[in-house]
Amino acid sequence: MHPKFPPAARPNIQLLPILLFIALSPWAARAQDQTASELQGKVCDVSGKPVASATVTLKAEGQAQPLSTQTRADGTFIFQSLQSGNYSLHVAAAGFVTANLPAIPIPAENKSFEVVLKSQRMSASTPSAEAPQFYDQPQFTVSGVTDTSELGGHGSAPMMRTRELVEKDVRSLSADSATAPIPASDAYKLAVTYANSGDYARARDQLQSLPAEQQTAESHHLLANVDEKLGNSLDAVHEYQRAAELDPSETNTFDWGSELLLHHAAEPAIQVFAKGNRLFPNSTRMLIGLGAAEYAAGFSERAVQRLCQASDLRPDDPQPYLFLAKIQRTQDTIPLDVIKRFKRFQHLRPGNAEANDLYAAALWKHNQPAPGQNVVAQIELLLKTAIHLDPKLAAAYLQLGILHTYQHNSAAAIADFRHAIASQPDLEEAHYRLAQAYRVSGKMDDARAEIAIYQRLRQQSQQQTEREHHEIKQFVYSLRDQPPAQPR
Repeated sequence: MHPKFPPAARPNIQLLPILLFIALSPWAARAQDQTASELQGKVCDVSGKPVASATVTLKAEGQAQPLSTQTRADGTFIFQSLQSGNYSLHVAAAGFVTANLPAIPIPAENKSFEVVLKSQRMSASTPSAEAPQFYDQPQFTVSGVTDTSELGGHGSAPMMRTRELVEKDVRSLSADSATAPIPASDAYKLAVTYANSGDYARARDQLQSLPAEQQTAESHHLLANVDEKLGNSLDAVHEYQRAAELDPSETNTFDWGSELLLHHAAEPAIQVFAKGNRLFPNSTRMLIGLGAAEYAAGFSERAVQRLCQASDLRPDDPQPYLFLAKIQRTQDTIPLDVIKRFKRFQHLRPGNAEANDLYAAALWKHNQPAPGQNVVAQIELLLKTAIHLDPKLAAAYLQLGILHTYQHNSAAAIADFRHAIASQPDLEEAHYRLAQAYRVSGKMDDARAEIAIYQRLRQQSQQQTEREHHEIKQFVYSLRDQPPAQPR
């Protein structure tokens, strides 16, 4: 049975950057000397990487002389032979926001504390907030992110759109709430019936009318899904959170994190997914979610590492590779480790069209600007194999057209781009590259027509992005006046 989040306090959900995450952690539950009290713990950053050489200072209440130590290479520290009483803990490390933990009782019930520090870079524009308390669950004083154009210092439109698509695609990995266990409650069953029939307003009313003793993790999870369908983003975040508090299952934890990520709250999503990864280390989608959240927060290299780890858990699962491909489209180069994983996927799934297409696209980018003839021949064979396996795979036609353009074969490139557009009419890049191929062939009227289509599609996608950004800002504003959650 997995450990449950205690109901002592709920994380305060407000859309501003995270300041600090501190949690009780069972990672180092070891037998202790019963004749003397000790305090042991670990210091790490928001991704779970240990922080070495951090200065940890422990001061007993009413005593002037503090104790001090430094974290080891693995981020751990220990204070031994402590007298009973209340202590305060101070953690400082170069490049990180200092943590002050005001009330730690000794003995500490044989538990080890995990202190997760936020980097000063992440906190540069964030006002300070009161220190959180210790709970065995993700803790953040505020949660959320503002405009995606500020994430990671990259402001190009293609990268922003890619980040938004990655965030949305993570949500698609969530399990259907209708498959959740149904409590023995006729009222809840009626709510499920309403939800399955698409009558979300009645489902919401029914779920909100449940008496306290019938409000379970399943009912809160269903209410979160219903709120999301009704466009009540803030309520959906709260309900997913409540479901995870009552039952920190893999599904509840993942859905809470993915809902935060869906609304561009990347940094709190990192905390939730990191906690989920520690609880469920064999969950591929938890690693995908963590990687997507880190990518949205601007940590591209770390995100790639997470997705590589996810692909290693289940090498024949397409999902990690699809997310890797989305991220790599915005990168100038592809690391050799990523190439090896795409190659492995194609070797494991030679009859999968996407496996062939993804490996071909990765090889093409890796060997730019001047791939050798053998590499070009290999890429062409992979793309034609992908098209043979799936004649409607627009991405493969697009890549083959790019390859033929490189070979100065405009006629073949034009045919490829037309096939891509026939399979996916709103594929912006295909219209743009077809216009360029027409221009090289001297077909200026056709080129102008394709450029016009490209500009119209681009404008539509920008307008949609602006609408979504407006909704996100409204989501941010709706949380500004929300009072902090109080311990229960």
